[in-house]
Amino acid sequence: MAMIKSRKHAQTRFNQHMSAALAAMLLPVAAHAAEAAAPSDTDAQAKPQTMQEVQVNAARENDYKAERASSAKYTEKLVDTAQTLTVIKKELIEQQGATTLTEALRNTPGVGAFFLGENGSTNTGDAIYMRGFDASGSIYVDGVRDVGSIARDTFNIEQIDVLKGPAGTDNGRSSPTGSINLVTKQPLLENAYQASVTGGSGKQKRGTADLNTVIDADSGTAFRLNVLDQDSGNPARDVVKNKRWAIAPSLAYGLNSPTRVYLDLLHVKQNNIPDGGVLTIGLPGYTSPDATRPFLTNARPVDPKNFYGSSLDHDDVKADMVTLKIEHDFANGAKLVNTARYGKTTENYLLTSFMATTANLVTPNAADPSTWTMKRTNLTFKDQVNEIIANQTTLTADVTTGAVKHTLVGGLEFTNEKQTNYTWAATGGTSLPPTSIYNPNPDAAVNVTYARNGARGNGSTNTESIYLFDTAKIGADWIINAGVRVDHYNTTYNAVTVQGAVTAPAQQVIPVGTLLGSSIDAGDTLVNGKLSVAYKPTADSSVYALVASSKSPPGGTTFTLSSSANSAANPNYDPQTTTNYEVGTKWDLLQQKLSFTAAAFRTEVKNEIEVDPTNPAVYYQNGKKRVQGIELGVTGEILPKWLVSAGYTHQSTSVESGKVVTANGENQLSYTPKQAFTLWTSYTLPFGLQIGGGARFSDKLLRGTDGAVGTPAYADSYWVFDAMAAYPINKNIDLRLNVYNLGDKDYVQAINKSGYRYTPGAPRSASLTANFKF
Repeated sequence: MAMIKSRKHAQTRFNQHMSAALAAMLLPVAAHAAEAAAPSDTDAQAKPQTMQEVQVNAARENDYKAERASSAKYTEKLVDTAQTLTVIKKELIEQQGATTLTEALRNTPGVGAFFLGENGSTNTGDAIYMRGFDASGSIYVDGVRDVGSIARDTFNIEQIDVLKGPAGTDNGRSSPTGSINLVTKQPLLENAYQASVTGGSGKQKRGTADLNTVIDADSGTAFRLNVLDQDSGNPARDVVKNKRWAIAPSLAYGLNSPTRVYLDLLHVKQNNIPDGGVLTIGLPGYTSPDATRPFLTNARPVDPKNFYGSSLDHDDVKADMVTLKIEHDFANGAKLVNTARYGKTTENYLLTSFMATTANLVTPNAADPSTWTMKRTNLTFKDQVNEIIANQTTLTADVTTGAVKHTLVGGLEFTNEKQTNYTWAATGGTSLPPTSIYNPNPDAAVNVTYARNGARGNGSTNTESIYLFDTAKIGADWIINAGVRVDHYNTTYNAVTVQGAVTAPAQQVIPVGTLLGSSIDAGDTLVNGKLSVAYKPTADSSVYALVASSKSPPGGTTFTLSSSANSAANPNYDPQTTTNYEVGTKWDLLQQKLSFTAAAFRTEVKNEIEVDPTNPAVYYQNGKKRVQGIELGVTGEILPKWLVSAGYTHQSTSVESGKVVTANGENQLSYTPKQAFTLWTSYTLPFGLQIGGGARFSDKLLRGTDGAVGTPAYADSYWVFDAMAAYPINKNIDLRLNVYNLGDKDYVQAINKSGYRYTPGAPRSASLTANFKF
């Protein structure tokens, strides 16, 4: 296969032909009920017994295809769920060697970390974009919102549910275009012990263990422990480090009884060196920002591995989570689930950031790029604490009214979320040394001291919610689902600012100067709903139509309120509202081993803040954005031992009312690929060798506009190909080799708003994993 490495005008034709054969599975089971009294020998001879044949047709769930989503609010199988809902199973995640949520989400098209940040700042944690909007505030763990900026690891994940389209009825305030739910591993009534060790490119060193033991089978008590330790570099970058360890113990009681209790703990600690990005000098679309230095237009690109930070840089994260879940099955088939959660995430982050503006570029000798340097003008701080206390109670019951069978899901949810941001400032030696553009030295001495200066912002949101869903089955052909959710919220924001100079010893936490405080409150009641109708042409297919809504109030994701007229966090503004329309079809094929999905959607987002074109001091909520397109998916088993997971999306985005948001003036949404494709497939040979591979395509990414001169207006499209081979040494040990970016393609994974910086995609790299099972 020819690999085209050019960054510009790359054309790759990827033709895929799937051949599928229908496999039949018949399992006869003989059964005969015993008589109340055993027959005599004479009777047995006189009346020969005839075994009654019972035919059972069953579909074995494979490693890629899931039958259901995890949420109790989705009572039907995926084939009968009238919305785009992708389930990524742990077996697929493990095959690919995906260790983070961002990597796992490559299995659903058009979802990823495309936006690097604004100006000199860099996004931290899982900065996920989905269908044109930031979805990082709509990440859940076992149905409860997971707050805080953290790069989530997959070591304790059973599956990931990706819901596309507004999820306001399901979760309350959320991203306009969907939500992501991580389902954690739970104790089982079996003894199973697994571990893995991985080494690879970028000094990757990683070990995990998953230990499940039955404490008492009679009472249904089991204990499960998942642990992680990783100390890795980044094959794409110098200096950048991903170092973390975690422990997740879980205890279950009553697993074989109507009442089950689960207690889960999670502790994660990360000590990373953050990636501030690479200069875009030399990339396609870059021109000199200074007419007096035209030679910059033809300057060569920098080495994508260059690190422009300093020895000060760090990203230290600590996360703790305690979850208590109680389930009870009633005799009439009803089920009650109560989930209580406390979570806390702290982040201490410092990045020596840069802005390659005209003023910061120093080029004393135009003919000698080795003399070119760049001024680093500021340190970017983030000192943030997030806390959440939540309790969810959900009751599911089946009710029959005449010829209609109803499945009702009702619930209450009470949540308190807090976020505190502390402000840091340099306290001495504030001048950062410049760095070479082509040969930066991260070990150069930096004489800067810094401390909290006493300023901070405290945000808190209390939410009381009630919801009800009704899935009505009319005969065998029609399914109608209706849901409504009411959220009453109250947000309080307190800002403490500093008036006066900052003078303090290095890294001492002391308030200085005069502290001035202000407080803003906002509260309202939000109502969201969804309605879908599905028709079943066959028992294993459906055709559906859906309409759903979502709302996000001022400060809904940032916990920050503002009195500024140009801020969507101003409590005087109405919530951002989203409406999604979707029609689609889902088919389970090949005896339910392979699923095919197709959907056409339109999402409209209203109440965006826009400035008056004639008076820049006046703002209105008349902005409107639209995302529409199609999405296709295939998941499951094509032939015995041949598995596939593939998805394609084509989305058209536009600003229907308001200012264009892209740097080149195209009427599209920024950081949203127009087309995206993902594929992963594997085949297991008769002697046990498993081979697999995948392809990913992302269309060009238009960046946001902020007036930056000379920087690329977009990042080029790209194809990336990966491969995998696994072989069982014996029943207890198997080895897996993963090779990424086979063609060593240079590509831009994410770009920042100004276009000064970008995140390079990983070059060709590999990892070798040894898995142990007992």
